[in-house]
Amino acid sequence: MSTRTPPPLRRVSRLGSLALIASLSACSPVVLDPAGDIAKQEAHLVVTATLLMLLIIVPVMLLTVFFAWKYRASAQATYDPEWHHSTKLELVIWAAPLAIIIALGSITWVTTHTLDPYRPIARVAEGKPLAAGVKPLDIEVVALDWKWLFIYPEQKIATVNELALPVDRPINFHITSSSVMNSFYVPALAGQIYAMPGMTTQLHAVLNQTGKFVGFSANYSGAGFSGMRFQTLGLASADFDKWATDIAKGEGKLDGTAYLELAKPSEKDPVRHFAAVSPDLFDKVVNLCVRPGKMCTQDMMAIDARGGTGKSGAYNVATLAYDKFGREAVTPVIAGRQGAGDAHTKAFVRAICAPKGATTPLAADRAKLSLAAQHTPLS
Repeated sequence: MSTRTPPPLRRVSRLGSLALIASLSACSPVVLDPAGDIAKQEAHLVVTATLLMLLIIVPVMLLTVFFAWKYRASAQATYDPEWHHSTKLELVIWAAPLAIIIALGSITWVTTHTLDPYRPIARVAEGKPLAAGVKPLDIEVVALDWKWLFIYPEQKIATVNELALPVDRPINFHITSSSVMNSFYVPALAGQIYAMPGMTTQLHAVLNQTGKFVGFSANYSGAGFSGMRFQTLGLASADFDKWATDIAKGEGKLDGTAYLELAKPSEKDPVRHFAAVSPDLFDKVVNLCVRPGKMCTQDMMAIDARGGTGKSGAYNVATLAYDKFGREAVTPVIAGRQGAGDAHTKAFVRAICAPKGATTPLAADRAKLSLAAQHTPLS
């Protein structure tokens, strides 16, 4: 009886194989072949660590097959039930893994500190140190539901779902979130960094190639997570300046009112540009006080640092917690209503007032606690 595959099935099998090969050829190994120097160093670490571990894994797998074959039931292997120790074998078994662990640990220790995302970069690319006097480009990143907002303080513009970077110029990202934790990740640029509400994280990186790259959130954040992607443009310095100038000549201002509208949950948002941005918007986003009348977290911290508001403020703390829906605004304080159980006296604390003509230490406290406010998540 013939066991040959019928011609129609052979054709289907060949077509399936070709389709599989074609699909694999479309894959871009961006993690192992990125366009940014930081990501390249991370890729080298991944490859080096993998090869070091394979020095143990491959011999173990080969020896497993060898011993299974050598000591099979039909083999004439030596049976020695009294054997229990071999110093030479113990040295081989333990010395090789120990050497691998020491080498891997040393490389990881050095690379982890070298590639610390909070550490300013010291080179543009391999063999190309950073020139003296080069100023990094600051970009403020806000993870919204479910889109990305990029603010360029130096250019005084903002974009939604579009990140443009000048090649061979250091980039300093300041990253936060409007509501839940997200993860800022451009595989071609550097590793992923978490974006969390009420605090900022940082990432120093550099892009070395022009072109279009993909960025996205690497942390699940709700229904629109799968569409939370943005395009990253690598532009020559002159092209980046032109890109920023064209946006500045456009329309649209991103102030507090526009931000609150933008922050509403939406999915698969198109690219948007804003020709102007309120200079203190990002600071208010971090301190959870974009909504008018909202007390900033750094002000709350300043009050706490001074020992609180005493008994007079004990009844007025019910709605100090962050509420992005602004429900605190629907219960305004009514003068003369001082009952501890009165709902009207539990409205949001908007400020701590000083007597007329007196100076308040609040401004000084804010200056001292500004950095702490950016790095302290709310409970």
